[in-house]
Order: sequence, then C-alpha cells, then structure tokens
Amino acid sequence: MDFDPGLLLSKIMAATEQLLETAADFDDAGVRQPSLLPGWSRGHVLTHVARNADGGTRMLTWARTGLETPEYPSVRARAEEIEAGSGRPATALTADVRASASRFADAYAAMPGEAWSRLLRWTSGKQRPAYRAADARLTEVLVHHVDLRAGYQPRDWPADFVAGFLADVIAAFAGRTGVPSLYLIASDTGAGYRLGGHEGALVVRAEQASLLAWLLGRSKGGNDLPALPFLY
Repeated sequence: MDFDPGLLLSKIMAATEQLLETAADFDDAGVRQPSLLPGWSRGHVLTHVARNADGGTRMLTWARTGLETPEYPSVRARAEEIEAGSGRPATALTADVRASASRFADAYAAMPGEAWSRLLRWTSGKQRPAYRAADARLTEVLVHHVDLRAGYQPRDWPADFVAGFLADVIAAFAGRTGVPSLYLIASDTGAGYRLGGHEGALVVRAEQASLLAWLLGRSKGGNDLPALPFLY
C-alpha cells in the first residue's frame, strides 16, 4: 500500500480551504445559482460536500473502533439530506462545510496505522480498505469545487491528483457498457489510454486535466466527440 496518511491529509485540508475561499464569496442568491450538476444548485453541492465529510468520518470511526458505522443510512437518506440542506443561507452552508471538514480531520488524525487496512463496506455495497476513504475525500473536494461553477477549473487540479485519478477513471470505464472506442493521448505527459474496443478507435488528444474533465462530464470536450456514460 503506497499511502502516506499525513501527506494526503495535508492535501485534503488545502483543497478544502480553497473550496471554502470560493464559497465565502457567495451570498444567499449566489448559492441558489445552478451548479455544473444537473438539477443541483451550489447549495446542493456544498451540502453534499459537508455530508460526504460526515460519511467519511463515520467510515474512519468504523475502521478505528471496529464497530460498524455505515457511511450513510441509505442512498435515499443521503439524497434527502442533501435536498433538505440545500436551501440554507450561504453562511450556514459554508459553516457546515468547514465544521464537517474539521470533524473528518479529527477522525483522520485519530486513525492508528493498522486501521487504514481494515476492510469497510461502502454505501454502494463494495468493500474497500479504509485508506480509500481518504482518496475519495480528496476527489470529492477537488471535483465538486469545479462543480460550484465559480472560477475554479479542471486546470487548477493538482497534477499528481489528475494523473492518479485519470488512471482510476479509465479503469472504471472498463467495467461499463456503451463506452465508445477511444484512444486518449495526454498532450502534456505523452501518456496514452484506451477506452472501449481497439478497432477504429477515435484519437482524442488534450492535456490530461482536460481529458479527465471530459471523462467526468465536466467538459463537453468538443462537438465532434461522442457521449460517454455518466461516471461521477
């Protein structure tokens, strides 16, 4: 396991502070504005980021104590919490993101080394080691910062995050149906990635952050590019 808990926590905290700096500029009308996610306002996104931190806190508590504390009661309960919290004033939304992030950081700091390898069951039903909760939290903060549609762009994502998550996304698409045949080339790194079948693959060349944004549905990429199944 190539995992440095202290280093990753510092990245999570830095990304969270950046998101909070963006959110601090929203007034009550601003948080009602649409995000990049269909049907979600900025208030939905901020509430989701906060509830995700609480879900991560529960998972880390499970890993540390051995007592099962599920990430969320259910997918439906998670959605209902986000909807219920989305209409709050801007100050309340921002305070919630900050407070929940602090709780997550406290739970993270309390983790003994051996607990990071404990297998946990996510809401999806998949079992993964606890350290994936740390990876997932960084991804949530960075990707949903873009979803706030307030100036923070995929090009602002850290390069090491982009490289690692791009590989993860490519692997995730391998298990999906309806994926077109593509050969992706990262123009800034030279790395190549295949999606779908190899026959007649469409070559798509762009910087790796742009490729990742397109694969995640955060960028249209171009009018001549095929539609992709929604992933995240």
